[in-house]
Amino acid sequence: MTYIHLAYGDLILPALLVVMDGVLSLALHLKLERQLAVATIRMVIQLVLVGYVLTFLFAAVSPLWTALAAFIMVLFASREIVARQKRRLPGMWSYGLGATCTLLAAGTVTMFALLTELRPDPWYHPRYALPLLGMILGNTMTGISLGLDVLINGLVRERSAIEACLALGGTRYQAVLPVVRDALRSGFTPIMNSMAAIGLVSLPGMMTGQILAGVAPVDAAKYQLLIMFLIAGGTGLGTLAAVLGGARLLTDHRHRLRLDRISSGAAA
Repeated sequence: MTYIHLAYGDLILPALLVVMDGVLSLALHLKLERQLAVATIRMVIQLVLVGYVLTFLFAAVSPLWTALAAFIMVLFASREIVARQKRRLPGMWSYGLGATCTLLAAGTVTMFALLTELRPDPWYHPRYALPLLGMILGNTMTGISLGLDVLINGLVRERSAIEACLALGGTRYQAVLPVVRDALRSGFTPIMNSMAAIGLVSLPGMMTGQILAGVAPVDAAKYQLLIMFLIAGGTGLGTLAAVLGGARLLTDHRHRLRLDRISSGAAA
């Protein structure tokens, strides 16, 4: 397998396209040039650092280093889940729920793929484990954050209907079920849209990268199918766990709606 090697100097010309975007922003008074510059600098620093870190991990091939890198990835994903919520669960509940559901879903699906489909030697080899975890983690994070956001906002918006159902003798599960269904639909929507558009509207990054690296298109498509199946499974599992966990935290065993547990106070 051969691929076209890129030096850092080869990236200067493509980077001018980002400069062109900044010039357009200035000319059209979009006021996006500062954000564009910050996002570009962050992207360059993050990707270069990740490149060096992965080079070290690939050389070390240590289960401890691989586990540490995976743990850090889950922590950052949990932080992003919390940061995207307009209304949040109090204190560490918000981080704990996000981290637990992300680790459960992405970790389980990644282990499943490593042990049953890819079977690298050793199975924890970071060359396979970390990129696979990263792809599943990113999509699972999106599903969980969307699901929790719709759940909490839905509970606040439908407060009267939920409390009326509870007053008429309904259980907390019966009362919040319509909101839970909406939250699950929202969490599943991004991955379903991706699956519907892939191949016809877009070629995913992993498949494109493999083709550029010299892999036969049919083999690249097989790998992409595997990844999409894993992402769909991880997103579904993580979203389901997070939404059900959030619904349980915002009700109690006496079948009462507990919007007072939302930290922002916007629920009142």
